[in-house]
Amino acid sequence: MLAVGDGMCELLVPYLAEHDRPGGIVSGQVYMHAADVAFWFAVKTRLGTAAEYVTSSMTTAFLGSARGQELTCRARVIKSGRRLIYGEAECRAGERVLTHHTLTYVSAG
Repeated sequence: MLAVGDGMCELLVPYLAEHDRPGGIVSGQVYMHAADVAFWFAVKTRLGTAAEYVTSSMTTAFLGSARGQELTCRARVIKSGRRLIYGEAECRAGERVLTHHTLTYVSAG
């Protein structure tokens, strides 16, 4: 974890060759998983570890690709209600934006 704060989290995603697609491009699943985990931590900074929320929806825009390099993923809570939490995440390789995600979590309790 690189940073965590009120409603935000930034993760370092190490490069692992086993996650490459043919041609050496990092699989899209890596970005989506990183966004979901980073957003989960961002939610926990607001609601604590006892609150049970799960992913209800995630929309991903693939804007670029990475080859053989680590990534960062930063997520933030935009709106938190009684049952739904909405936010966004972005994965980058250096200054290049690779993906943008919108996420909605719903109360599991």
